[in-house]
Amino acid sequence: MFYFLSKTIDFLLMPFSISLILILYALFTKKAKRKKIALIFSFSILYLISNSFIINKAFQWWEYKPVNISEVKKTYDVGIVLTGGMISLSQTADHPGLGIQADRFLQAYLLYKKGKIRKILITGASQKILTDAGKGEAQQAAALLMQWGVKPGDIVLELKAKNTRENALFTSKILNTKFPGESYLLITSSFHMRRATGCFKKVGISADVFPADFYGSDEGTSFKETVIPDPKIVGFSQLLFREWVGIIIYKIMGYC
Repeated sequence: MFYFLSKTIDFLLMPFSISLILILYALFTKKAKRKKIALIFSFSILYLISNSFIINKAFQWWEYKPVNISEVKKTYDVGIVLTGGMISLSQTADHPGLGIQADRFLQAYLLYKKGKIRKILITGASQKILTDAGKGEAQQAAALLMQWGVKPGDIVLELKAKNTRENALFTSKILNTKFPGESYLLITSSFHMRRATGCFKKVGISADVFPADFYGSDEGTSFKETVIPDPKIVGFSQLLFREWVGIIIYKIMGYC
């Protein structure tokens, strides 16, 4: 029920969805003033969420700052990687493709090779048909890590978690059983790190963080990017707004 409600609320509160609802309202209302107001609000929302400058600044404000591997001064017993967009899944291909958020497990690999983490724990569920075939996201990420030289015994998989709350809950059981009292490093997308750390703290797991997969950029924004809307920015803005809605829901539920 929580999963269904969270997805429904998530959809209804997204700026793009609100804009579409306002357009529909404008189409059906018979009052000219209300129609005009709805269209103005809809246009304003679409302009804001397609503005490169505004969305980039929002990501810069929200995201954790990058950490250089050279700045990691200790060796952690377990690096915890959350799945979600790491692998481009295919039931027919004989090899995995990298997803848009593959940077998560790439950074885990680099940390492992530099001796900063001893084990890599990947947590997250995929569709049962994929998991049963050994082609779930976590499984394919693990297969790539092994091809790159990570020892099979240094990879631990958790294949049941369907959301961040369950990532923390199910991972904590593995850590408390196999690696009790050891040191942990949480590796996930920078924009998602606040919710992830909150969930892990809630279940009693204290972990340092290594953010990955950044969307905010320090590069200067051109006049064109500041003024002219960019359709592809809408997708990035949805990603950020979805995270904001998600963390609010999680705090209300007491998950983080």
